[in-house]
Amino acid sequence: MEHAIRISVERLPEGLYLATSNDLPGLVAQGSTVEATLDIARDIAKKLIEARRGSGHDDIEREAR
Repeated sequence: MEHAIRISVERLPEGLYLATSNDLPGLVAQGSTVEATLDIARDIAKKLIEARRGSGHDDIEREAR
């Protein structure tokens, strides 16, 4: 099942990019480009969603609304 979550990306003073999401607590990713940061964020999101599902908390869609 695919989940749509909002991801915010900001440029840090050091020149790196930071991605976070209010839709998925714990999602924090950092990369040298926006594309790399989003790729890392997607991988982390998949792992976080799988972990939540495994612990009985498959409520991402409800929380994202």
